[in-house]
Amino acid sequence: MKIYRGVQWLWSILVLMFLVLPILAVIPLSFSSGSFLSYPLPGIGLRWYRAFLESDFWLMSLYNSALIGVAATVGATVLGTIAAIGLWRGRFPGKSLVMALLMTPMVVPGIITAVALTFAFAPIGLSNTYTGLIIAHIALASPFVVVTVLAALTQFDAGLLRAAYACGATPMRGFFSVMLPGILPGVVAGAIFAMAVSLDESVVVLFLASPEQRTLPRQMFAGLKDTIELTILAAATMMVLLSVLMMAASQLIRKKT
Repeated sequence: MKIYRGVQWLWSILVLMFLVLPILAVIPLSFSSGSFLSYPLPGIGLRWYRAFLESDFWLMSLYNSALIGVAATVGATVLGTIAAIGLWRGRFPGKSLVMALLMTPMVVPGIITAVALTFAFAPIGLSNTYTGLIIAHIALASPFVVVTVLAALTQFDAGLLRAAYACGATPMRGFFSVMLPGILPGVVAGAIFAMAVSLDESVVVLFLASPEQRTLPRQMFAGLKDTIELTILAAATMMVLLSVLMMAASQLIRKKT
């Protein structure tokens, strides 16, 4: 039994290293004083971070990513939570079909979704607009919120809501006072996943965004296509740091609740 557990731990560590080491290799390169992707580093410096902060293109893409990401996260969290509660409490024919439709953006290839959204948005004037990008990101991120909130709802005691209603609470008061505190970890986890999906999305942005609405992933993609410079690694390192901070915030909220 001990040997079996040792093999499991070793295999888990090897898989984790396989997944994480390529990401960690990016971080030291972003501090290189050279101009090429090479180890050992010729020197250490903040040259490429200064280049990022002094570039109008990179700062504009960072602003666009933050604007679209925050708006999409709020929209996806609200709509995904409402949809999850409806699926949890609802008893209606075709419930499985509705659930499958909600999960479609998670399984359909991004290029297909991007083409479909382009044909849908172009006739109604949503292409090349922030509104169109936010709606698209909400559609892509909402399934992640639905999944995490549904998982939290499976641990929630519906009798608490009935007790609140019996004491005179309105449905809105019951939700904010009783249900939301109980499912808050799932809602927060869904919001973090929604933000991560929005920050990582590049295919839909390539189809729907104008040059003024270029997001950080699209700018990184364009940089790799035109000429490889280490500013891309500085941007990637900042995105990794942001992901770590979001996961830490999720764990902190989970512990407090």
